[in-house]
Amino acid sequence: MSAVPSLARPESQRPETEFGFETADFERIRKLIYQRAGISLHAGKEAMVYSRLSRRLREAGFNSFGHYLQALEQTSDELEWQEFINCLTTNLTSFFREEHHFALLRDELTAHKRPGLRIWCNAASTGEEPYSLAMTVAEALGDNAACKIVCSDIDTKVLAAAERAVYAVDARGLSPERLRRHVMRGTGANSGFIRIRSELRRLVEFRAFNLMDERWSLGEPFDIVFCRNVMIYFDAPTQRRVLERMHSVMKPGGLLFAGHSENFSDSKDLFRLRGKTVYERA
Repeated sequence: MSAVPSLARPESQRPETEFGFETADFERIRKLIYQRAGISLHAGKEAMVYSRLSRRLREAGFNSFGHYLQALEQTSDELEWQEFINCLTTNLTSFFREEHHFALLRDELTAHKRPGLRIWCNAASTGEEPYSLAMTVAEALGDNAACKIVCSDIDTKVLAAAERAVYAVDARGLSPERLRRHVMRGTGANSGFIRIRSELRRLVEFRAFNLMDERWSLGEPFDIVFCRNVMIYFDAPTQRRVLERMHSVMKPGGLLFAGHSENFSDSKDLFRLRGKTVYERA
């Protein structure tokens, strides 16, 4: 997407609130992110939107949201649309977040050996959740488990970080035992960092994926789906549409793990409550 250099001001001249940002701009942004990613931005998120998108305006050389949005709406550059989406997605995560899910998953895998196990983590973020899943699989079924964990996210920047599999040595959620078993510690210039072992990295496959896409090409049906803290960003019609599609890519009896504040009780024809924020495909 072409910038507007003649309108951009030198950085030294930028005031504290440097970009024009009107209520109409916020409403345009709400409409665009809903159309592209299904995200329903609530009123009151103006400051968050300004903070996140202003960095992109600065990089692209715009001095107002109006000019930026006009150019965005007119561009055919999918890379710029991806930058827009990346700016507005939230990527709060940690290893073994909501740990009861992983305990239940471990028990399920131990009790019911599933040949060719397939797991989908559809909010991979920077990788902590996918690798927590890989650790759980290895602990339940062994390091050579026949398993594929498909890990997707709409944000391409966090996926790149996930594929590197490098984290701070004090990353939240990893016990001393798991640090010993599942990671390598950096030395020299890499001191203070850890990297997930290759035995676990081979289990995961990362790909960019938008839940709003008309067609889902994900391969064979899944035994397990982790879709945690995703639906909270969708309105009710979008939630229902995504759940219907999710139902179609899961095996009968497959398990869907949701976020702690998510409730799918209105879709009992698709998923039955199995445990604390865990559902079984009907």
